[in-house]
Amino acid sequence: MQSGASSQHAADGDGAAVIAVLTNLPDAQTAARLSRALLEARVCACVNRLAPVQSEYWWQGKLEQATEWPLLAKTTRARYAALEAVIRANHPYDVPEIIAWPVSEGFGPYLAWVRDQADPAAHSAE
Repeated sequence: MQSGASSQHAADGDGAAVIAVLTNLPDAQTAARLSRALLEARVCACVNRLAPVQSEYWWQGKLEQATEWPLLAKTTRARYAALEAVIRANHPYDVPEIIAWPVSEGFGPYLAWVRDQADPAAHSAE
């Protein structure tokens, strides 16, 4: 792939469309463990462990506030269900935030890398 390639649309086919998935964790250690679990399961190309944020939300009829550690995973639409399953199996919250949105544009070589790394067939011998 040429390093000088320009940006491209992220949705080169429904299942191959690149998506970003966000979840929040209660502490840095749990965020690190989930990040590693996602990568070891090969359900995403990469995970960004972001700086802690202050979250405010309604939970069980009460207004709550908490410090949370966001994870931002990049994968493909075809791998979303597998990624969600890993999050749900490893997340300490009863109802974890798991939201995804399409990456509508991006640097072509990066999007191709995400697709390749999230493709289990491309890494079955590893």
